[in-house]
Amino acid sequence: MQDPHCHSSSIMVERPAAVAFEIMSEGLKQGQWTWGSYQRREVKPGLFVGQSVFSGKDTYVRLNADRARLLVDYDVGPSEEAMQFRNMSRVIPGDVLKMGADKCVVSLLTWRLATQDDAAWAQISTVHEAEMFLIKGLLERA
Repeated sequence: MQDPHCHSSSIMVERPAAVAFEIMSEGLKQGQWTWGSYQRREVKPGLFVGQSVFSGKDTYVRLNADRARLLVDYDVGPSEEAMQFRNMSRVIPGDVLKMGADKCVVSLLTWRLATQDDAAWAQISTVHEAEMFLIKGLLERA
């Protein structure tokens, strides 16, 4: 069954979970791989803005990181006032999945807004799958 409400993407990374969590939980580092808010800058403490590589428009992001659980909730929007929860990432340590401590799995989830048409949903889903390979590449070549 294809989930009509939530899209998930995951990839195994040959780095410890704590290392992977840094690129998922730090606003400027995240701007290295996220195409929806690329090349970020911090506009005030904890609030970031980058540009969509697709539209060129600003995308604002606030990260709510839970280091103990290796989980990040992302509030996203076209302005600070319009931000809302949209995405979540989770890093699963390799030991949990019997892969060893030097590996982990990075997952990214997004939920469909009722206002998104099929094309917009297909785009964000496809982009998140591609971003998994960017995350893996950034982490493994470091």
